[in-house]
Amino acid sequence: MSIIWAVLIGFVVGIIAKFLTPGKDPSGFFITAAIGIAGSLTATFLGRSLGWYATGETAGFLGALVGSIILLLLYRMIKR
Repeated sequence: MSIIWAVLIGFVVGIIAKFLTPGKDPSGFFITAAIGIAGSLTATFLGRSLGWYATGETAGFLGALVGSIILLLLYRMIKR
């Protein structure tokens, strides 16, 4: 169930990250949402491995947002 919450949070966070990052975005809505989901899942698994989150906890909104922004910026650098 925690993975489902991470996906839902990531979907919303991906859209917010798109509006917060400056510059032209080379991707559409679905790619941005997928990057948000990946950012949320990455923040969740990284936080668990570092001991920030217990088993079953997902990354918080801010953790997912930071992860999504980082992945979105990396995607833009690679796409360019």
